[in-house]
Amino acid sequence: MLSFLTRRILGALTVLLLMSAIIYGLIGLMPGDPVDLLISADPEISSAEAERLRLRYGLDQPLYARYARWLGAAVQGDFGYSRLFGQPVLTIITNAISNSFWLLVPAFILALLVALPLGVLAAIRANRMIDYTISLVSFAGISVPPFWLALMLILLFAVNWQLLPAGGIESLGASDLPVWLDRAQHLVLPTLCLILLSVGGYIRFVRGAMLDIMDDDHLRVARAKGLSQARVLWRHALPNAAPTIITIVALNFGALFSGALITETMFAYPGLGQTIYGAIEGNDYNLALVGLLLATAMVLAANLLADLLYAVIDPRITFGGEA
Repeated sequence: MLSFLTRRILGALTVLLLMSAIIYGLIGLMPGDPVDLLISADPEISSAEAERLRLRYGLDQPLYARYARWLGAAVQGDFGYSRLFGQPVLTIITNAISNSFWLLVPAFILALLVALPLGVLAAIRANRMIDYTISLVSFAGISVPPFWLALMLILLFAVNWQLLPAGGIESLGASDLPVWLDRAQHLVLPTLCLILLSVGGYIRFVRGAMLDIMDDDHLRVARAKGLSQARVLWRHALPNAAPTIITIVALNFGALFSGALITETMFAYPGLGQTIYGAIEGNDYNLALVGLLLATAMVLAANLLADLLYAVIDPRITFGGEA
């Protein structure tokens, strides 16, 4: 186990190093730089002052030299300052991760709680009316554009019925509600939007995984022994379908922290996805780079967690010969 974890961690660090070089290069090749944006905002800045700023921030150096300087500082825990926010990058990223956590994790868990029983029900009633109904609802959820669904939720719950706030993370000015309840109200609509967008895909994956093993010999033997249908499903069928489900769930969980950009933008929610997008749009090199690397690290961590869960669910799985 220890050697397996060591190999995976070293592999993840290698991937992050390569990704940092690629992302830094792509951002550096974008037209313009922070000084150009400063000049466009204040045309009265002289060329001498602009040149002094480029020298001050090292923008006159080749791209590889700038990357080497950034990497050396990052290894020591210094990820620089955000040009847009005027604060340390780690402070901005920490706040964005915290906001994304309270939005994405509840949506992820609730979507799974809905998808698992519905996916299993669709599998055991395959090619029947209930399966067709669940599949229709699933495909509808998969096909709905995120921005349209967000607009419809805002229109219904915030504009027409005025039950919930349309966006943001908390009410501006004084509020009659406690802070935690005020923030919870602002989380309802984006969380509901993410659940509706993701639950359809999870249902399809659970249904497909269950159908793949429903006719296996060991399930026929379990039924022949007189075990109830519920016991066959939950004690024998679902554990055998779990590796496929875990793979899909792990990949989706890692991507959630960078993939909720549209939802966060529509509801003006300051999560990680919106932070990364704003940093790229504003040529905030440090913030964009650290945000994208963090999203990559989340995907790698989710894959490692999935590999560990395989061994927990199926004792036959070993790590390089180790139990």
